This record gives sequence, structure tokens and C-alpha cells, in this order.
Amino acid sequence: MLKDIIIIAVIVVIIGLASFYIYKSKKSGKKCIGCPDSCCCSGKTKCSGCGQEK
Repeated sequence: MLKDIIIIAVIVVIIGLASFYIYKSKKSGKKCIGCPDSCCCSGKTKCSGCGQEK
């Protein structure tokens, strides 16, 4: 029983931290959070990692 509670708590913490990271990234204006160049992509070229134009 205690083992199940610990596993559930760890999963909830991981999901919470991921959600906070996404919220913080979107609020700062990043277009593509998975792309390492999301803040410094050139306006005329595509992002190298995600293929989305700015």
C-alpha cells in the first residue's frame, strides 16, 4: 500500500513539474518548447529542430 502511494506521488510530482515548465516556457513567449533554438531562430529560416517558422 505504501509503495503504491509513493509511486503515485512521484508520478504526480513529475507531471506537475512538466506542466510548470510548459506554462513558464509558453508565458515567456517560446513558440516551440522542444526546440533548443526556440528563442534564437532567425525570422526568415525554419527552426533546425522543429521545422516551424517563427
